Amino acid sequence: MRIALIQMKVVYGEPQTNLKAAGAKIREACEHDPDILVLPEMWNAGYALTDIADTADKNGSPCAQTVAGWAREYAVNIVGGSVADRRDGKTYNTSYIFDKNGSEAAVYSKTHLFGLMDEGSYLTPGTERAQFMLDGVKCGVIICYDLRFPELSRALALEGIKILFVPAQWPRPRMHPWRTLLQARAIENQFFVAGVNCVGPAGGADFFGHSLVVGPQGEILAEGSDEEEIIYVDIDLEQVEKTRKWMDCFGDRVPQVY
Repeated sequence: MRIALIQMKVVYGEPQTNLKAAGAKIREACEHDPDILVLPEMWNAGYALTDIADTADKNGSPCAQTVAGWAREYAVNIVGGSVADRRDGKTYNTSYIFDKNGSEAAVYSKTHLFGLMDEGSYLTPGTERAQFMLDGVKCGVIICYDLRFPELSRALALEGIKILFVPAQWPRPRMHPWRTLLQARAIENQFFVAGVNCVGPAGGADFFGHSLVVGPQGEILAEGSDEEEIIYVDIDLEQVEKTRKWMDCFGDRVPQVY
């Protein structure tokens, strides 16, 4: 399976500019025949939180619906990173996932809101996990700060996912936690992890890129630079079962103690 990570610059508070940029990146990526494309977190508006209710999608329009059209047009699965999305009078940080037919495979809203940025004053947390099928492979998604809460990733692992997608806006200087936590989630759950970060300055922060794909034993299979780019990696999904057979961590669990 070939995964393409869209490591892009997100322009603060300008959804139409970002939508145009994302479309160009996706067209470029599709020249390399990926099975799954992945966008970063909040790529439609960035973290312009004071204006987020105005710049957000409205029930997945226009950005999420446009992503569905790209999935259908290019016959490619798209994990749509996440977008600010306004629904029922509330604003969420929501990941929309579409299959190769442009059909909605899953919707997930970020569970853990980042206290250091006072996200909870502007965004509403999600309350449900999301696992879904792409090309017959069970996958899951979490968003940025969710990565620091291993219980959520473990719950998805126990539901049988083989790939965990992590769209993010992870800024300097926190590169060490980014790389370490992505590897940790892969090692402890023995699945693939694909983390997609954005790049460049926005809203007083500076995003360092370094999108990663990590294998089920924690090995880094691909890593981006600190510039805009598309990272491609081919993964062998049989490695998940081989790793779990070699070291049966799930069989050795003692959940009654936890």
